[in-house]
Amino acid sequence: MTEAIRKNFASDNIAPVSPEVMAALARVNAGEAPSYGADDETARLNDAMRAVFGCDVWVYPVATGTAANSLALSAATAPFGAVVCDQSAHIATDEGGAPEFFTHGAKLVPLPSADGRMALADLDRALSDNALGGVHTSPIQTLSLTQSTEWGTVYELDHLNALTRRARAASCATHLDGARLGNAIASLSCTPADITWKAGFDMVSFGGTKNGAMAAEAVLVFREDLARNFERRVKRGGHLWSKQRYLSAQLLALLENDLWLRNAAQANAMAQRLAHGLRRHPAASLPFEVQGNEVFALLPERSVAALEADGWGFYRWTTPPGIEGVLIRLVTCFATEPCDVDGFLDSL
Repeated sequence: MTEAIRKNFASDNIAPVSPEVMAALARVNAGEAPSYGADDETARLNDAMRAVFGCDVWVYPVATGTAANSLALSAATAPFGAVVCDQSAHIATDEGGAPEFFTHGAKLVPLPSADGRMALADLDRALSDNALGGVHTSPIQTLSLTQSTEWGTVYELDHLNALTRRARAASCATHLDGARLGNAIASLSCTPADITWKAGFDMVSFGGTKNGAMAAEAVLVFREDLARNFERRVKRGGHLWSKQRYLSAQLLALLENDLWLRNAAQANAMAQRLAHGLRRHPAASLPFEVQGNEVFALLPERSVAALEADGWGFYRWTTPPGIEGVLIRLVTCFATEPCDVDGFLDSL
């Protein structure tokens, strides 16, 4: 029998739940458990996160990446302060004003980049100029970076360290949007510690939903002063679940036996297969490195329209000025199989 082909490359959010995560939900869906994080699953999750990251860490499960990012930024940024980020960052383009809402008005300062990776010189200039503004300028209090980036690229570890060192020299807190953290780790072949607290980050938004969970993210805080009162921020923001064991069980299932890293490696491998096939197509070009699980491709309009007519799902992206063709985004996930990729390439 012919294997069914998944024809949707629109996002990793379209993926099903990992079987291991679904099994964990079924397992905890029996009997009674204390509420608001006092359950055994949450205690086990805290222990597991400390083991995975090799240090003390305060763990706050939440249901969405928007909440994770916004709550983290609110812990370090005053209402009169500012957050510096890349212009492509999710907090600047896709959070619907949530970071500003949770921080009660903090300003976002997006810096331009060619591929989603902030340049040290640009950060240095922004911090230096900001320091001269006095009371007339919102002081930059937090640096937020995204790993993997919104363009599917990945910061090298020395690049991350240089940026966080500069931010800390300016007394800024540091935050990492890790919605696709597992993909970056798989790409770099590094440890979770290397890419987070050892790279100078105070807080990390740990992504689960894009990597096999049903609806589970976490804010990881590596500084006790920032963790102080964080539970109250979670409660006030509407993300303290009474039945928190269901969030914790999902995250715990991802950590057990490195499922989150295996899922990410599968997604990355399928993105590489897709990129390899696209590079062989005479009318296709790839404007960015493919390092995670996102592939951006420039194709003629007729090809894009034909793929859409054939039922393939993907997003048309804003095409940079002066470039011919249509820019599309293709996202692979842990459930993507070689036949899905090959089917798309055959159709193209």
